[in-house]
Amino acid sequence: MKITFLCPHLRIAGGVRAILTYADRLAAAGHAVEVVVPARSRARALWRSLRRVGPEWIPGFDARIVWVDRWRASALPDGDAVVATAWQSASTVAAAPARCGRKFYFVQHYESLYHGEAAAVDATYRLPLRKIVISTWLSDVMRERFGSEAEILVTPVDAALFHTVPVTVQTSRPRVLMLHHEYAWKGTADGFAAVARVKGRIPALHLVGFGVSAPRGPAAYDEFHANPPQDRLADLYSGCEIYLCPSWDEGLGMPPMEAMACGAALVTYDNGGCRDYAR
Repeated sequence: MKITFLCPHLRIAGGVRAILTYADRLAAAGHAVEVVVPARSRARALWRSLRRVGPEWIPGFDARIVWVDRWRASALPDGDAVVATAWQSASTVAAAPARCGRKFYFVQHYESLYHGEAAAVDATYRLPLRKIVISTWLSDVMRERFGSEAEILVTPVDAALFHTVPVTVQTSRPRVLMLHHEYAWKGTADGFAAVARVKGRIPALHLVGFGVSAPRGPAAYDEFHANPPQDRLADLYSGCEIYLCPSWDEGLGMPPMEAMACGAALVTYDNGGCRDYAR
């Protein structure tokens, strides 16, 4: 099959990692897969194409990366299937000519909550695209709010990367791990407040933070790991007894699942996506 994914960028992030992992594995299985990525200018697109810029954090990436200045329905390649992966690409896929193949919408969050103008994002969920969602909660949202059925494809944890490994820890225990993010809805402030209350009863509690970048200002972490390599995350997860996920809403939530695969207990809100793996 010839499959085209519209991916918003190649930076490491939970949603993008899922998109690129599916593209990579479909390509490895013998399908012709192209990932179309906007560079936001023709000069950038040309430069990245000439340098064959790809997701360096995925070794041996098999799918073909196609850089464009912006998505255009008329310029999408011929194929058997074309996949929107966020609300920004849904209208382009909906407008794609029949030669591009069957049209899909890979939904990884209810983006109307926090991304873009709510009415504009909601409009994309009403487009005539076949939806694939990553959690039961998202399937419920699509059906109840938009009268649209969706296939559920829960993103799996990569067992080759995420499993319990022996770790020597020099700090006090218990160690509690939390993902740091500047988005308010990721609940970092709530996490700090919860940990502060528990530390009043368990002073030895050691809060470990990690994230793509370090906090911009003072933060209550006892230890922080900025942009840890993918192949070191299992060490980080395995070295903590508890993973704290204070997000208000999650389409699924890969870090909590990865931490659980490495032996950590999960503490979380009922954030929607967690219903597929937490009780």
